[in-house]
This record gives sequence, structure tokens and C-alpha cells, in this order.
Amino acid sequence: MNFLNRAFLSVKARKGKSLLQLFVFFVIFTLVLAGLSIQSAADKSADLARKQLGGDVTLQVDMFKAREQMQAEQNSGERERPTFESTPISVNSAEELTTYSQLKGYNFYSSTTGVASDFEPIESTSSFGSATDENAPSMPRGEGNGMEQGDVTISGVAYTDSVDDFMDETATLVEGRHLTTDDLKSNVAVIEQTVAEDNDLVVGDTITVANPSDEDTTLTLEIVGIYETTSTGSMQGMNFTALNPYNTIYVPYTVASNFKGEDYEGTIDSAIYYLEDPEYVDAFIADAEENSSIDFDTFTLNANTQMYDQMMEPINNVASFSKNVVYLVSIAGAAILGLIVMLGIRERKYEMGVLLAIGEKRWKLIGQFVAEILIVAILSLGVATLFGNAVADVISDQLLAQETAATESVSTPESFGGPGPGGQFGGMGGGNRAMFNNPSQQVETIDELDVSVTANDIGWMTLIGLLIAFLSALIPSLSVLRLQPKTILSRQD
Repeated sequence: MNFLNRAFLSVKARKGKSLLQLFVFFVIFTLVLAGLSIQSAADKSADLARKQLGGDVTLQVDMFKAREQMQAEQNSGERERPTFESTPISVNSAEELTTYSQLKGYNFYSSTTGVASDFEPIESTSSFGSATDENAPSMPRGEGNGMEQGDVTISGVAYTDSVDDFMDETATLVEGRHLTTDDLKSNVAVIEQTVAEDNDLVVGDTITVANPSDEDTTLTLEIVGIYETTSTGSMQGMNFTALNPYNTIYVPYTVASNFKGEDYEGTIDSAIYYLEDPEYVDAFIADAEENSSIDFDTFTLNANTQMYDQMMEPINNVASFSKNVVYLVSIAGAAILGLIVMLGIRERKYEMGVLLAIGEKRWKLIGQFVAEILIVAILSLGVATLFGNAVADVISDQLLAQETAATESVSTPESFGGPGPGGQFGGMGGGNRAMFNNPSQQVETIDELDVSVTANDIGWMTLIGLLIAFLSALIPSLSVLRLQPKTILSRQD
């Protein structure tokens, strides 16, 4: 009789053992398929998160090296007290990085303060009283702590729509338009609605701001946009009128830099580069350090992928757990099935001895045992495919709920502005808005996985299952069939 026929009849005759193997295989296949499906869903979620969040890199003064230099000057006696001197960044150097292939967008920043000349800012009060307390002292305009200061903040940017306040909707444009790089040669501004209403200003009007150090130096700005802010500022900032959120005036970064003085023309304070994918951060920094003219003894590129890392932490933990489940279930399942098959083979020594004595080939006996367990495995495979997706959904929901509960809400990054390699990204015409790391914004962690069984998952499950079946039948049978027929029969009770 053909060994395949014998295998089929043996499975049919030994219903109890066959059902036991069927159950074990069902558990193995279901858990393996669930683990593989969860991993696939986690990979999809990671890809989606990367597309949504991207990564950002900030070009700024290297504060660590600046602090070392201050300490060295103090120790050498060059200065009695350490004094920090900010070094501006050349716009030309910063623009070199905007051509890199990993880039999706950018924004440049240059900020200072000014004194409102022909309009009134919104006054702030000191920490001695609240804003509604008429007896509370306020910080005088143009002075504070012995230093000349303005009463408005001049925030120079390349794109206002990519400023964090606008992206987290703390600030919203209510009239006019946003600033873009098309405005770099123009004295234009976007001001806050409260200031505009308090001074009867509308889009198209002009305002004049004086330099706090030299009030003869003035800057006339045309209002092209009005925004509304819900920010309350900080307790420390409210001691200074210029730091009142209502008194922030957005201008092109070139205007802010020129307003600071000749030494700052053609420079910025910092630049942020937004990348398509957090995985590009290291390559972007390496390219910049190798190929750009930026002085990295003075400046540094700080990568910020914290948002992506924190957002993906629950997903990565679940994916790691599911991978371990696949390994553990495969190993434990193979061991359990091997033990079941071994016990079954020992009970069938007489059968094997007779078949060997009448001339049956050893490989055919091994093939019979392998075929028997493969028949059961194939039946279990079909059943597990039907239930695997439901089990994966339940397991992933439970695991992800536990991981999400242990993960705090994290910040969402700001949008990009500026033309990247793919076209114009500043303003609403830039296509889908990417989101980048920004500590002032909130984003929910991924709290669910779209788990679905794919053909690839079934393929891997089939491969793993058949390998388990083959090894669990082959190894026990070899331990018995290495004996001679006479030895096998003589050992029967």
C-alpha cells in the first residue's frame, strides 16, 4: 500500500490523537498568524506616522561650545564675567541646505524687539498683579532691568503659516494673507487682531516701529494680514510688554535682520529644515557636515525626532511583543508536537517493525509520519485562517490599550514652509500639510491598529507551520527508524 494512503488511513483511524494535533496546530497557527498580522499593521502605522510627522533639524548656535568658550575666556582672564554673544547664521549658508534631496520644507527665523511709534501695544502687568488689577504696576515701555527693550516683538520668518502657533491653531489668520518668501524684499507685517482693533488698524494700513537702541531708526510696515491668538503667554513673559502674545508682529526675516543693524544684514538666528521621513535625519546631517560651508565649530544641527519616537512607542512595543510571540509559539509548538508525535511513534513500533521486515523503505515510513502530520496541519491551517484576523484584532487592541495608557500625550510638530525639492510648500498651496515636532502642540498617540490578514502573512504562517510539522515528525521518527527491524520487534512487550 502506498505510504500516502497509509498516512490518510492512520489519521482517520486515530481520531483522538488527530484531534489533539489539530487543536495544537490551530493554536500555533492562530497565534503565529496574529503575531504576523500585528507586525504588518505596525509597519503600516509606522509608515503612515512618518508621512504625517516627518522629522525636523534645527540649525542654531552650538550652545555647548559657546559655554565652553565663555568659561575658557573667564579662566584665562580675558573677561571678569562670562558673557554670551550670539553669532548670527549666514543666510547663504542656511540656504545651501534647502537644496538637499531629503528636504520637504524649511523656515528661517530672526527676531528682535521694537518700540511702537504710532500705535499702542497691549500693556502687560508684572507679577505683582493681574492684568485686570488697576493698581498692579506695569513694565514701562522701552526699558526693563536696566536694558533697553522694546514693547513689541518683531518676529522675522520666511513663512508665517508654518509657525507653531498657527499650526496648532493657537493663532489663526482672520484677515489678509500669510507671509511667504515672496515678501522678503517688502516691509510688510501680520499683526494681532486685538492690537488692530485697539488702534483702528485694518489690512492696508501702515504702522511704524522704532529701534529700542536708537528711536531715530524707524521701520514702517504695511499690514497685509491680521491674526487672532488664544495664547496667554508665560508668567515671566507677562512682566514684559514685548512678550505679550498680542504684541508679536510677524515680518519677513530679512526685515527683522536689517532692523537689528548692519551687522545682522544677510543673517538669521536659526533655521528649521523639515524632512520627508525621520529616517533621513542622519543622512541629512551627514551631508550638511560634509558638503556645506557652515562652520560647525560654531553652529550645530539638532535633530528632533522625539515626536515620532514617542508617538510610535506603543506601536513598537506591541510589534516587538508580537514578534516574540511568533518566536515563542513556534519553538514551543514544535516541541509540543514533537513530543506528541514521539509518543505516537513509540506506540507504533510494532507496525514499523513489521513494515520494515517486509521490505518497506525507511524513507517511506518517515514520509508516512510526515504526511500524517501535514494532513492535520493543512486542516488546521484553513481553520486558523478564518479565525486569525479576529484573534489578532483582540490581542492588538488589548496590548495597544495597555501601551497607550502608559504613554503620555506628546507634542505634534509644526508644519513645513518653504520650497522643498518637490515644489512650493509655504502656504495652503503646498499640498498636504506635514506636521513636525513642536513642544507647544498636542497630538494623540496611535491608539488602534488596522489589523488585517494579508496574503504575505498567510504565506509566512504556512511556511512556519509546515516547517514545524516537518521537524516535529522527522526528528522523533529518526530516533526509532535508525534501529533494525529485528531490534524493533524484539523490544515489544
